[in-house]
Amino acid sequence: MTNTPAIELRNITKRFGNVCANNNISLSVQKGEILSLLGENGSGKTTLMNMISGIYFPDEGEIIIGGEEVVIRSPKDAFDYKIGMIHQHFKLVDVFTAAENIVLGLNGEGKFNINQVSRNVAEISSKYGFEIDPNKKIYEMSVSEKQTVEIIKVLYRGADILILDEPTAVLTPQETEKLFAVLRRMRDDGKAIIIITHKLHEVLAISDRVTVLRKGEYIDTVKTSETDEMALTEMMVGKKVSLNIDRSEPKNTEERLLVEHIDCLSREGVKLLDDVSFTARSGEILGIAGIAGSGQRELLEAIAGLQHLEEGRIIYIDPTTKQEEDLKDKTPLQIRNMGVRLSFVPEDRLGMGLVGNMDIVDNMMLRSYTKGNSAFLQRKEPKDLAERVIKQLGVVTPGASTPVRRLSGGNVQKVLVGREIASSPTVLMAAYPVRGLDINSSYMIYNLLNEQKEKGVAVIFVGEDLDVLLELSDRILVIGGGKVTGIVDARTTTKEEIGLLMTKAKGGEANDK
Repeated sequence: MTNTPAIELRNITKRFGNVCANNNISLSVQKGEILSLLGENGSGKTTLMNMISGIYFPDEGEIIIGGEEVVIRSPKDAFDYKIGMIHQHFKLVDVFTAAENIVLGLNGEGKFNINQVSRNVAEISSKYGFEIDPNKKIYEMSVSEKQTVEIIKVLYRGADILILDEPTAVLTPQETEKLFAVLRRMRDDGKAIIIITHKLHEVLAISDRVTVLRKGEYIDTVKTSETDEMALTEMMVGKKVSLNIDRSEPKNTEERLLVEHIDCLSREGVKLLDDVSFTARSGEILGIAGIAGSGQRELLEAIAGLQHLEEGRIIYIDPTTKQEEDLKDKTPLQIRNMGVRLSFVPEDRLGMGLVGNMDIVDNMMLRSYTKGNSAFLQRKEPKDLAERVIKQLGVVTPGASTPVRRLSGGNVQKVLVGREIASSPTVLMAAYPVRGLDINSSYMIYNLLNEQKEKGVAVIFVGEDLDVLLELSDRILVIGGGKVTGIVDARTTTKEEIGLLMTKAKGGEANDK
């Protein structure tokens, strides 16, 4: 490792109007080093990385590469300085092959020799230990394969400085280990690597040093070998935070939702759900694990009345009357009119859960505006609810009348989860409720879900972090390719067992423990 950093930031400041996203931040990354970048939502991590990758331009400060000051005004400039960023949401063309995506946008005389490109891709893959078929179409690939294409794409362009934004968010434990092995080989080859992640155990497993930001300010950089999860969390948040999920034993459990042999097809006739069966019980958290796109979203949407079922039944058992009601093919409004209090925190927050141009109060009213008996809407109750959610969940906003689209992703999530829980559900379905949230806010949401469980709510929780699923859930349903591949006891299973079930090709025997 040389004394000259691969990249160094000196006194970087970036403002958006009156908001200072980054204030006087300095950090460096050496060649042959993996640096993790940690911080709460809104701490300025992505803004800082966007300046390195050419998406934003700093208002003040210097970027030094290889000991020389440079000016990066565009992603093309970043590539010229051998900087490549792998975003969390992939930028790939589905109908193209891996090789075609890798050379897309490159300048070349005439047509590319795609066979030569494939050979070059194979060489890169062999060097670092990637597993990829250059001639495979993107739409045929798993999430980890798509991520591999994105990484090879920047390596093909000669990147020596790589930035990865939440690279393990949608990977199984086995896929994460493979990625980490590749990153270590890239580090040993002299690459400088920056990883943005919220998973502290992964920070400790993969990085050499950790830089922490808080509210746009630089806090400290520490050696990974000299810190732990509690110390890092305290640096991020500015105070001691308990990282324990207090999971109680289920009490007075009753069957609340019976899902029996349901099938769901896409518009093209492809099976999205295939013979799915399980039971959700009151006073219990049922976790759902699976590789992204395995049918988790369709399953929750089917229960919420947003997906048409070809076969099967969804039986809701009323906690008061004990009467059974079949929810199949009923609309969300019909389900609500039946007295079924079913709350749904969707994966797509602004697409399905909230209206971006409406303020927080109006978004609270979306749950109840049809109940009005006059042409005039009653705003006091929704306003009180909005202010209560803002206070309890620490939503960062100028006020309840702020349009939701002006909030950060994490604060949008808090508004949505707070609204759904406030509706006093008997079944609460939460799809990725902490996606994009910092660790402090995430544990706040976990505690809210636990409170609902204590109140006798049947909670169905779709999560990405298997460590959290194991700590929070009572049982875990694993889904793969639209089929249930297993239902396990969260207290006795392991991450490895769940990871194997997630990659199972065919539905196995689901033992509903």
